Amino acid sequence: MSSSEHQRTPPEEARPPWGLKWRSSVWFITTVVGMGITTDLLVYSIVIPVLPFHLEGLDYSNVSALVGYLLFAYSGGLVVSTPPIAWISERFNARKLPLVLGLVALIGSQIMLMEAPVYWVMALARVIQGISSSVVWVVGLALLCDTTPEKYIGRQLGLAMSGLSLGLLVGPPVGGALYTRFGFRGPIIFGVIVTFIDLLGRFLIIERYEALRWGVDPGALDTADSEAQEIKSDPTAAYGTFEGPSTQPLDPQGADSSAVPSTSNVEAPTTEKSEGARTTVSSPTVSPPPRLSSMKVIAKLAKSSRALVALFNTIIYGIMFTSQEPALPLHLNQVWGLDSSKVGLVYIASVVPTLLSSPFAGWWADHKGPEWITVGCLVLSVPWFGIVIIQKQLALFITAFALEYFFLAGVVAPLTSELAAVSRSLPGVGYAHVYGAFNLAYGIGAALGPLIGGQIFSHVNRGWMVLNVLSICLVTVSIVLAFVYTGEQPLLKMFAARIKPLGVSKDTSHAQEGEPAQETKKDM
Repeated sequence: MSSSEHQRTPPEEARPPWGLKWRSSVWFITTVVGMGITTDLLVYSIVIPVLPFHLEGLDYSNVSALVGYLLFAYSGGLVVSTPPIAWISERFNARKLPLVLGLVALIGSQIMLMEAPVYWVMALARVIQGISSSVVWVVGLALLCDTTPEKYIGRQLGLAMSGLSLGLLVGPPVGGALYTRFGFRGPIIFGVIVTFIDLLGRFLIIERYEALRWGVDPGALDTADSEAQEIKSDPTAAYGTFEGPSTQPLDPQGADSSAVPSTSNVEAPTTEKSEGARTTVSSPTVSPPPRLSSMKVIAKLAKSSRALVALFNTIIYGIMFTSQEPALPLHLNQVWGLDSSKVGLVYIASVVPTLLSSPFAGWWADHKGPEWITVGCLVLSVPWFGIVIIQKQLALFITAFALEYFFLAGVVAPLTSELAAVSRSLPGVGYAHVYGAFNLAYGIGAALGPLIGGQIFSHVNRGWMVLNVLSICLVTVSIVLAFVYTGEQPLLKMFAARIKPLGVSKDTSHAQEGEPAQETKKDM
């Protein structure tokens, strides 16, 4: 799909699509992307508490390691498919079609998993699920950033990312309950139904470039009422400057439509009225940002310390988040005798608080920057990895596990917001590029995590304790990196800037104290 095709105006006799304004609005796009993330995590997690018991029922041994390999297959599909999906999405400015095709593939993979007669077919189904997951994360987040004004990207990403917690909240308990009542097909059929509902939302999406053809700017429509007067006097005041670094300023008549950054190489059209003629939409006058090859995009990201640290911390997050998944159901069963349905209830108790942490962290990143919230959440997560090692009261374990998840979930929105800022600062690097890199980094972590967790729990004495000590070490590395590099003004530079003036003032005071003595000496 070329840039000229995006700029093409509709014929005069054509009617705008039904529900144009709300179907292209920031909030509807946020809802659909959040629903996609929820569906993805639900389908991923709904089988976690039941896979060990299902494999045991099929007379497999070394179940913890086999579950780890199935989770690895999912992440492997995600990692392998991310680069081509990101390239296609950014090269052809395609968002809606890949999202629809991804969900169709997800439905097919679930049916394959449900009917798999042997283990390798189950693994293949999980690979296909990983590919469809890559579409959700790469294309979905890019679509959201295409539509959202820069000022609110962190907030909207935080709201969409709450789907991650919601999917984990619903998936395991529902999977455990349905498995107990209906067997292995129960949770899979539930996942197919939810995916079909999500598919309906994908069909309703109207992308920003389509809305601009009809003179509708989704970002401008979502301006808060409290800012209406400010916008009336200055159309760009409410949102700030949203043009990407590689675009040229629009004509003043089109300033109101430039409030949203575009990775589609399309700027809002200007409107002109001729004498006795109706209002028409004129072609944009901006030059498109440069298109970079994949290697040039990688080179630009590799030169950005902010991008590298955000991606490295994403890998660490993926490892910590997934390393416990193959071990947790077996740990709860061995220590407290919990079955699949009760393991699902433990997930409910631990995931509910995370529904709040991601939106709050996104809001904070918008208003205060990602520096404090990223480092703070990482630091506050450390103690709880140690407490979950204690094998005494189940209530203590659930509380500590919930707080561990709460603070870890708060890291995701600032990381994605940081990558959006990196994209805006690098000409030619689009949202699909940075979120493709994000998805690739998470996929690598999510591929390593289950293998590490499954092998440690199965083959190491006191494997659960070793697994959590490893997580503490990884979090410590993330804290140091985030402290030094995260944000426009990292905390290290911030503290250094505060300490330096104190040293200068002390030197000045000493110099002033010495001046009278020198004058006295001269007088003598």
